[in-house]
Amino acid sequence: MIIYFTDGSASPNPGPGGFAVIRDGKPRVIGGEPEGSMMPQNATTNIRMEGLAIMAALNDADGTVCEIRSDSEFWINVLTKWAPGWAANGWKKKSKGEIQNLDIVRPLFELYQKSNAKLVWVRGHVGTELNELADEWANKARKLKLTNPKFVKSS
Repeated sequence: MIIYFTDGSASPNPGPGGFAVIRDGKPRVIGGEPEGSMMPQNATTNIRMEGLAIMAALNDADGTVCEIRSDSEFWINVLTKWAPGWAANGWKKKSKGEIQNLDIVRPLFELYQKSNAKLVWVRGHVGTELNELADEWANKARKLKLTNPKFVKSS
C-alpha cells in the first residue's frame, strides 16, 4: 500500500503558498495555486494549500489503495463528514453562509469518492519525520512560487 504525507503552507496567511506530497518517504509532488485559479498565488491560505496537497496525492494514487496522512483535521472532516451533506443539499449548507473554497471542495470530494484512499489525521509539528518533511517541501514550493503540481525528481 502507498503511504502519503501531505502538507500546505502560506506565509503570511493569507499570502504566498505551496504544498507538498511525500510518497513512501520521498518528496513526490509540489505545487501552489493552479494557473487560472480564482485565488492569486500571493494571497492563498494554509487551508487551500492543505486541500490541494490531498488532491495531488489522490491524483498521484490514481485509484490505487493508499493511506493519506495529513495534519489538516479540517480537510479530513470536509471529506468524511461535511461534504456528503453539502453535495446532497446541492452544495449548500443547511445553515446560512457559503461553503468556503468550494472550487477545491467539490472536485476534491469527487476525487476522494472515486479513490481507494484512507485519510488519517496526524498531529503536526511534533517531530513526526515524514510530516516534517512534507512541511519542509511545502515551504520550498511556496518560496519557489509554484503553481500547477510538479513531480519532484528523485535522486
